[in-house]
Amino acid sequence: MLPDLYLIRHGETRWNREGRLQGRLDSPLTAQGRAQALALADLVRALPGTRFSSPQGRAVATARLLFGAAGFRTDARLAEVDVGAFTGCAMSDLHIAHPALFAERGLGWYDRCPGGEGFAALAARCRSFLSELQGPALLVGHGITLRMIWAVATEAGVARLHEAPLAQGAVLAVRDGRSLLLEPPNGLANGGGFAL
Repeated sequence: MLPDLYLIRHGETRWNREGRLQGRLDSPLTAQGRAQALALADLVRALPGTRFSSPQGRAVATARLLFGAAGFRTDARLAEVDVGAFTGCAMSDLHIAHPALFAERGLGWYDRCPGGEGFAALAARCRSFLSELQGPALLVGHGITLRMIWAVATEAGVARLHEAPLAQGAVLAVRDGRSLLLEPPNGLANGGGFAL
C-alpha cells in the first residue's frame, strides 16, 4: 500500500500556451502559471508530507512558489517523459505530419515517439520512486509523468492515462487507490476537474 500522494502539475508555461511538446526541454512559466502556483500555496501548506519536485526548470519554478526555495528535494525520476524527435514540436504540426499516430483515443502515442523514452521505462522509474517513499508526499512534476504515477498508484494501468483528473493549478490527491482533484476556490485551475 502506497502512502498518500499529492500530485501537482507545474504551472502553465509559454510552450503549453503555444501547444508545443516540452519533454526534457523547458520554457518559462507564464504569468498565469505563476498565479496558478501561488493560488495553491495555501492549500498545499496544510498538506502533510515530504515535498519533491522534478529537477526541470518549470517544475522547480512552481515548487519554489509553493514551498519556498529550500522547502523541497528534486528527484530525476520525476522528470517528464522524453518525447525524442517530437521535443519542441507543435501538436498541430504533429497531427498533420503523423495522422496515424494520433488515430487512437488516449495518450498511447507518447509511447511511440521516435527516439522517445516509452511507457515501460517511464513506469519503471515511477515505480522506483514510489517504492522508496516513507510517508505522504507532495510531488511537483509534469503531465505525463504524474499521470503514470497516478496509473501505478491507482492500478488504473497505462491504457487509462488520459483518465487521470490532472490539471494545472490543482492538486490530485491519491489515497488507497482512489483520487480526488483539489482546486483552490479562485478558478485558476487549467484542465478541468471538480472542487471539494
